[in-house]
This record gives sequence, C-alpha cells and structure tokens, in this order.
Amino acid sequence: MSTSGFNPKTKKSVFVLLGELPGEISSLVRAELNAFKAEMAGKARNVGIGLGLFAVAGVFAFFATGVLIALAVIALALVLPLWLATLIVGFGLLLIAVVLVLIGVNRVKKGTQSDPEGVTASIRADVDALKGVGDYEH
Repeated sequence: MSTSGFNPKTKKSVFVLLGELPGEISSLVRAELNAFKAEMAGKARNVGIGLGLFAVAGVFAFFATGVLIALAVIALALVLPLWLATLIVGFGLLLIAVVLVLIGVNRVKKGTQSDPEGVTASIRADVDALKGVGDYEH
C-alpha cells in the first residue's frame, strides 16, 4: 500500500480542478503576501531599533566631544592662561569647521557639474540618432 495520500475515491474531474484553480491561486498569493508582510515587519522593527541605537550613540558622541574639548581647554590652561587656552581651542575648532565646509563645497561642485562626455551626452546622442539628426554610426 502506498503512503502518498492519493485516494482514488476522491478523484476530481479536470473541470472541477480547473474551477478550483482561481481560488487556490488567490489563496496562495494571499498567503505569500502575508508571509512577505510578516518578514518585512520583522526587518523594519530591527532596522528601527538599529536606527534608534545609532541616534542614542550620536547623542553620547556629541556630549563626549564636548567633554574632550573641555579637556583640551583644561590641558592648555595648565601651561597658558585660561582665556588663551579657550581662544586657541575655539579657533582650532573653527579652522576644522572651515576646512570641512571647503571640502564639502568642493564635493558638491564636483557632484553637480556636467560631464560633457557623460551619461547625459550619451542620452542626447541616442535621442538625436533616433530622430535621424546629428552624427552617428550606421
């Protein structure tokens, strides 16, 4: 005797099976969508927790930076007057900020300037070729 679960008494005709097919397909699609939603909800929860932890770490890093800056002022104040130590650290921080701004401006300019032989020019050449104008290879 076979254990395949096939029972010849429950045999259905092809027409009955074809009639059940849309319902089975929609059930399968619904089940797949529910499984996808559950998987994405779990992933979204983990991503949300991770982003929250990054934010908390950023807050701690912000305050740690303030403490380290105060430490720099105090260390310099051991060999210089307090006002001069504070002035030196303040100007040092401003210098770092200016350098970062200049680097950022340079990067933005690089990212926004057009490349004469880049993708935009290639698309323009393709459009001209489709229109039948301009120079293009046959």
